Amino acid sequence: MELEVRHLRVLCAIADTGSLHKAARELGLAQPSLSTQLRRIENALGAPLFVRVRTGCRPTPLGLAVLGRARPLVAEFEAIVTEARASAARAADGFHPRIGATASRAIPGWLRRLRAREPRIEPVLQMNVSAKALLDMVAAGRLDMAFVHEVEGSPLRIPPGLRLRVLVEREPQFVTLAADHPAASRSRVRLADLAGDRWMVDSTVDGEWEGLSRVLRAAGLRPQMLHGDYLTAYSLAAIGEVVTVSQPTAHPRHGLAIRPLEGDPIGVRLLLAARTETELDDVYPALEEAYWAVAREAPAYREWLGCFGRR
Repeated sequence: MELEVRHLRVLCAIADTGSLHKAARELGLAQPSLSTQLRRIENALGAPLFVRVRTGCRPTPLGLAVLGRARPLVAEFEAIVTEARASAARAADGFHPRIGATASRAIPGWLRRLRAREPRIEPVLQMNVSAKALLDMVAAGRLDMAFVHEVEGSPLRIPPGLRLRVLVEREPQFVTLAADHPAASRSRVRLADLAGDRWMVDSTVDGEWEGLSRVLRAAGLRPQMLHGDYLTAYSLAAIGEVVTVSQPTAHPRHGLAIRPLEGDPIGVRLLLAARTETELDDVYPALEEAYWAVAREAPAYREWLGCFGRR
């Protein structure tokens, strides 16, 4: 018997699930069929690869050695298949990338540029406040790519097999406050200037609540923090009820001021994730153009970028 990629996939599934029953269900096989395959693989290699224990299956020393070689081979084969299928789809009837994204003002310009560059490209957009959920959907094949932000100090778990492009290594987060707030007269707001204010944060955004809490504690502040979506936060900020975190690309609204924070204590990393490098190559240039276009249009961010000699 010669080992094939499907046999290696069987070994990885048994090791990952720790159970023949669970592995069979994951692979869409009957458990007796999977048990027969495992015996044949072990016979071909001349020794057991797993031992039965009370809680399921555990790799033997030989099993661990085989798995160490099998996993990268399985991952590479799956990447080849995914990339080949994506290329075939583009060649056949156009490219319809399923794009997931957390909130960003760059998205409309990104989609517009994708359509302008290649008429056969028709993106399908899915928004979600959870970067983790979007990355998991890309890994599972329910999305082709995801544009997400990672809050500093709260790293995302990147599913195995995903390829990444970093759009901005550290994007500073600004503060939005009432235009008549005393701190709005400053070009850069100190956290101490906001010691008496309540903050409103959307706690459903991965890492957002924890990240702001860490920064405020580090500054020796313990302000009241309220949960709320950012549309509500902006409305309340305009009447002086709260202050809130803001992306630097945001445009000031009536009654509001957007200011950088002294020392830029809050930051995020902007990432584009996909399963193949080809998919990233197809859409990343348009995303990069769209992002820096809205960055230049945002007065506070344009000034911040000019101070640091960027873009």
